[in-house]
Amino acid sequence: MASRASSEAGGAYAEVEIPALPGLGTSWHRRGVGYWLRRTTTGLLWLALFSGLYAATLAMYAGFFDEVSGTVRTLVNAVLGVASCAGLVWGWVAQRRRHRKALLDPPTPDQTWTAKRLRARRNVGVTFGWRGAIILAVPVLPALMAYTIGELLGVLTVRESAAEAGARRWLETASTARPSGG
Repeated sequence: MASRASSEAGGAYAEVEIPALPGLGTSWHRRGVGYWLRRTTTGLLWLALFSGLYAATLAMYAGFFDEVSGTVRTLVNAVLGVASCAGLVWGWVAQRRRHRKALLDPPTPDQTWTAKRLRARRNVGVTFGWRGAIILAVPVLPALMAYTIGELLGVLTVRESAAEAGARRWLETASTARPSGG
């Protein structure tokens, strides 16, 4: 179930401070030019980064199968091509399902910031811990990268993130909880 965009929720929040969200600040509330510029720029940068990583992955993969006979290489490339296409679609579908589930119980702004801090700490360990496994996974790395790009595309093409939906719900609750008339 998709939620209404924050800009459609009405403007009855004058007495409540709009909470900032990671990467969006308070621009999520009005969804103006600044908001769309941030989302578009961020999306294009991530897409460029992952496309470059995918190209590097393909180069490593090509080097890995450089000494294999032409027939075997063609067969392996065909299997990898199918696996990459399937990974791209699978990543997209998996991300959209997680997004739909997250919209059912979106996080509050405080929960969003806490989750961001926890991800940042965890990412350091994952980065160093997976270095050896990546070398072993070179033959299937392009398919894994295609899955990751599919997930990225799924994130970039949603109308409203779960964090935005949660902040909007929090804002509606906070504005109705305040006594009116002052």
